Amino acid sequence: MTYLVTGAAGFIGFFTACRLLEAGHTVIGLDSVNNYYRTDLKERRLAIIEETARKQNSGHEKNWIFYRGGIEDKGLIDTVFSGHTFDRVIHLAAQAGVRYSIENPYAYSVSNLDGFLNILEACRASRIAHLAFASSSSVYGMNKKVPFSETDPVDHPVSLYAATKRANELMAHTYSHLYGISVTGMRFFTVYGPWGRPDMAYFKFADAIMQGKPIDIYNNGDLLRDFTYIEDIVKAVIIIADNPARADTAFDPLHPLADRSSAQFRLYNIGNNHPEKLETFIEILESLLGKQAKKKYLPMQAGDVYVTAADTSALERDFNWRPETSLERGLEQFIQWYKETEPWQKSL
Repeated sequence: MTYLVTGAAGFIGFFTACRLLEAGHTVIGLDSVNNYYRTDLKERRLAIIEETARKQNSGHEKNWIFYRGGIEDKGLIDTVFSGHTFDRVIHLAAQAGVRYSIENPYAYSVSNLDGFLNILEACRASRIAHLAFASSSSVYGMNKKVPFSETDPVDHPVSLYAATKRANELMAHTYSHLYGISVTGMRFFTVYGPWGRPDMAYFKFADAIMQGKPIDIYNNGDLLRDFTYIEDIVKAVIIIADNPARADTAFDPLHPLADRSSAQFRLYNIGNNHPEKLETFIEILESLLGKQAKKKYLPMQAGDVYVTAADTSALERDFNWRPETSLERGLEQFIQWYKETEPWQKSL
């Protein structure tokens, strides 16, 4: 099949594009390659995708085409959709970062709202069979009930980033209802692994520990996170993308469930279903790096949440998907990659 993967130079987009190419599919990639974090990491990911495509290419036609630009550019989106016929759209491009959304709010309206509207409009005009799009565990906001279930109310976000992701879910449902588009939202829980984002805590912690610098630990380390390994995430992304959402024939508008509809709309958590203490996470990193962390304890940051914990029973029920990578094994894979690329990392 032919897939459009937006955010192809990003962490999840990179792995998704490679796995699709390895399976023999054609991938059209799109990414602005912005400087939210280091662009050389994104360029290296793109080079690996290109090499993966070359290895898989039978020589008959190009199986990887990349467009450099932002989803907020409607003209570019129209060009991409008019130039190709997509069997699936996997929309992963967005302005990420909870704390960055407090400092730079307008970046989120441009990318996460205007950009997502461009994707929805293009999917409507092209009659795309299925749009699978990235949401976030951040939408659960002030929710205290754990583990978080897709049927829980998510009306109290605590960051603009989370609010834009919840807005994406509502926009997607509206387009599904109005135009019969099959759409599925994917709520990711703290993704980590090799080739990950340098702005994420595990990457910054590894850097600081190796350089003998203190690491900032918020809420005195009393935080729980559902760390989810990248390969587990990507397996779920591809399974979901390949199974278009269907209308729930038993949907009751008097007693509605938040994760489904009489429209072709679904929401899924993608997490490890096993939250870990931040202190445990740091201890594993210390052991793998062979160095002790210098810890700087700080109060809770604005926009942060105390716990993320995914109820993944819906994914297990519908697709027989389960996370397979323990935190110890996943961090071992990350640190192995980190150490192998250490000369490059020193410039971070």
